[in-house]
Amino acid sequence: MKEKRIRFFFSVHFKIALVFVLLLMISVEIIGAIFIRELEASTIHTFESNMTTQVETLATNLGSEMSQRNDEPKEQNTKQILSEFSKSDVLEARLVDDKGIVIATSDPNLQGDIGKKNDYELFNAFSQKKEERKDQQTGKRVFVNIEQIYSPTGDAVIGFLYVKSDIESKYQQVSDITLIFFYASMIALVFSVIIALLVARTITKPIGEMKQQAERVANGDYSGHVEVYGKDELGQLGETFNEVSFRIEEAQETMEAERRRLDSVLTHMTDGVIGTDRLGNIILINDMATNVLRTSTQDVMNRSILEVLRLDENYTFRMLLEEQNELLLDFSEQFGEAMLIRAEFSMIRRESGFISGLVCVLHDVTEKEKDEEERRQFVSNVSHELRTPLTSMRSYIEALIDGAWQDPDVAPMFLRVTQEETNRMIRMINDLLQLSRMDANKITLNTELVNLNELFNYVLDRFDMLLKDSDKQHKIKREFTKRAIWVDIDTDRMIQVLDNILNNAMKYSPAGGNITCRLLETHKNVVLSISDEGLGIPKQQLGKVFDRFYRVDKARSREMGGSGLGLAISKEAIKAHGGNIWVESEEGKGSTFFISLPYEPYEEELWE
Repeated sequence: MKEKRIRFFFSVHFKIALVFVLLLMISVEIIGAIFIRELEASTIHTFESNMTTQVETLATNLGSEMSQRNDEPKEQNTKQILSEFSKSDVLEARLVDDKGIVIATSDPNLQGDIGKKNDYELFNAFSQKKEERKDQQTGKRVFVNIEQIYSPTGDAVIGFLYVKSDIESKYQQVSDITLIFFYASMIALVFSVIIALLVARTITKPIGEMKQQAERVANGDYSGHVEVYGKDELGQLGETFNEVSFRIEEAQETMEAERRRLDSVLTHMTDGVIGTDRLGNIILINDMATNVLRTSTQDVMNRSILEVLRLDENYTFRMLLEEQNELLLDFSEQFGEAMLIRAEFSMIRRESGFISGLVCVLHDVTEKEKDEEERRQFVSNVSHELRTPLTSMRSYIEALIDGAWQDPDVAPMFLRVTQEETNRMIRMINDLLQLSRMDANKITLNTELVNLNELFNYVLDRFDMLLKDSDKQHKIKREFTKRAIWVDIDTDRMIQVLDNILNNAMKYSPAGGNITCRLLETHKNVVLSISDEGLGIPKQQLGKVFDRFYRVDKARSREMGGSGLGLAISKEAIKAHGGNIWVESEEGKGSTFFISLPYEPYEEELWE
């Protein structure tokens, strides 16, 4: 078996390392995200709280300065206070009186605004604010505090303090920390990948060795063993794998010995044996089977048993499994001489119930089957059929000899019965002769193109006349297609077939019963059917009604007369026409006999 190389990215080695690294990355990212978020929130909150406290303190101090009456020292003091307050985080501190006039500002670039009306960033709203906003000039984030300044008595607002601080730097600090965390994560990831690959290697190496050993075992090499690296689960698995390899080697040797023994038994058997797989393909055949079938092992191996035994036209492999226990196969035409083979089938079934194949045993029964069957049937049937009328005739003749011939009332009746029994034996012998000619293919059909509708009506009209004189009061119903059906048939033999079936229908139908006759056409066939309302035929006997001398109810059949050959003759006659005859029946409801004949519709213009 050629080893299929697995790409690294599809290997278990890579997958284990990948899972390990992904788990680490996800954990680090989750921890980092939470940490950065909390750090940012804490830093910004601390900055805003400190700045707010400082602004409130500054506003209180400025309130005292602004309450002084000397304006020039007040202005200088406020400028000094704002300058001292301004540090790296404060961008501007501006003081506005209660009339909106700018008193002082810490920004040297905005000294020109002192003494003017304040209109900077809606500050004229004179409301307290603590908010984060984006600077309109720089576009950076700033934190703005607007605090009201009260008089020393606290009863009046004498001004406002506007402080704009640099909160963007705090965000930048958090971003720098985030970047440092990212670099640290990448370095950790590199080391994690290396460690994960090394750890995965310790897991996949024993698995790889077990895979190689499994491939050697699959190829029939049991010599190698898996190296055990430790006492963990993989080590235990390696030990178990070595034990399994040893057990497989022992089982293989045992199976090989059994196979050789089985081959020896099959080779020396006097019967042919064929074994198949679950699909019906031959996987085993012995020499006797190849001799019986006159073939070779190479010609039949892996072929369907249905094809080899010429059963593919009439059977499926499923039918052999479910229904057939024994078949008599005729290979006479194939071999050019008489050859009958009895095939016995048996399923190969596992303990679980799964059907894994079929075994067929072949016996050459050409001569034995032919001789025994013919002798048995002829002796049994003919002797049985002849004994009854001969016994009856002997009884009546003995009575006549003993003096009954002198009785004018009894003698005619005895002679009439004797004549009827003699005629019955003559009819049976004629039927036997007719069947014998059919078996020998010495019968010829005198076919002609006949309107089957008219022929069927002609036969039924004759039976209508008979029914008028009968006390059973049967009724014949006709259900014919309206289209004229023209077929090539032997008229005499077709009338004989219809007479046989109609006679049986009249015999076995109850008084007053209906006999329904139908005629219809299909795509390539014409079908005639005759249904009665009699006792019906048991299901297990349906396949035997066309056998010679076979009767469903033997006692009643002999009481009603008949040789038991009518249906057998009918079957042979229909087969000679290339058609088919069969019966469908249900006990207690009657039987229906069907006759199917090949039919090719003729165009009406042919007759115009």
